[in-house]
Amino acid sequence: MQHFVTVDNLDEKQVLALIKRAQYFKQGGRPTCDLSEVYCVNMFFENSTRTHTSFEMAERKLGLNVLQFDPKQSSVNKGETLYDTLLTMDALGVKLAVIRHSQNEYYAPLIELGAEQTLDIGIINGGDGSGQHPSQCLLDMLTIYEQFGKFAGLKVALVGDLTNSRVAKSNMELLHKLGATVYFSGPSYWYDEAFEEYGTYRSLDELVAKVDVLMLLRVQHERHGATEEQTFSKESYHQKYGLTTKRYAKLKDDAIVMHPGPINRDVEFASSLVEAKKSRFKAQMQNGVFMRMAMLEKVIAGRELGGKTK
Repeated sequence: MQHFVTVDNLDEKQVLALIKRAQYFKQGGRPTCDLSEVYCVNMFFENSTRTHTSFEMAERKLGLNVLQFDPKQSSVNKGETLYDTLLTMDALGVKLAVIRHSQNEYYAPLIELGAEQTLDIGIINGGDGSGQHPSQCLLDMLTIYEQFGKFAGLKVALVGDLTNSRVAKSNMELLHKLGATVYFSGPSYWYDEAFEEYGTYRSLDELVAKVDVLMLLRVQHERHGATEEQTFSKESYHQKYGLTTKRYAKLKDDAIVMHPGPINRDVEFASSLVEAKKSRFKAQMQNGVFMRMAMLEKVIAGRELGGKTK
């Protein structure tokens, strides 16, 4: 694997292999080769807490050399293209770049090179616009697998701002491929008929008592138009589409609740439930480090980076 930009091409065998490798790291396992001379850079052009710091923690646990990059202090502000920024990194000896960008499929021109282009750097997608979020998707798969040990036959509900969520798009595709039954809920104006390929739309109150996994999605105010924001009510949303204490009480005994973060407390998730017994919000963040280690290692192996075997 030369790059890791989407979950589209992953099959069940590959997903389970990544889960097993992440579990190996979670249990204290170490990389099998010396990575101290492999340089990587994290280039986040959108705000991030979990993904950015999680990738950096994963890189440091693997023993990679991490270069700092601040978009606000870079030549991007002088009009430099993303490709030319990466070409600079490549020339300096950087071998891996984790990138988050507001443009959907920003990575395409970075990996589908022309005849005269020489860019030689592995791209790991930290999220592209409203497109894909492969690392969040895979850490979610790890979290679900830890609870149930399978995907086939599980009932999973994705609830909330579906249209704007790259997490929802990645997860619906992969969960469907792995044999889970996927449901959607939330405001109908954030639902797209294209999602019917992967699951069915139902009211939240119809779903809450029968699903194994309730995956709440952040309301993405930064991607909404002015009219949407003017009419949005936190209180109304929470009562109609959020996990209230009454809905929590109706969940199955072994059901889990997930959220990619950041949480709008008392909107998608009652604040008192964020760390409740069935919530996996903190576990997801912890699992993110180990899954991102597995993903980085996959690209490292594909590009034959690293020194002697330990």
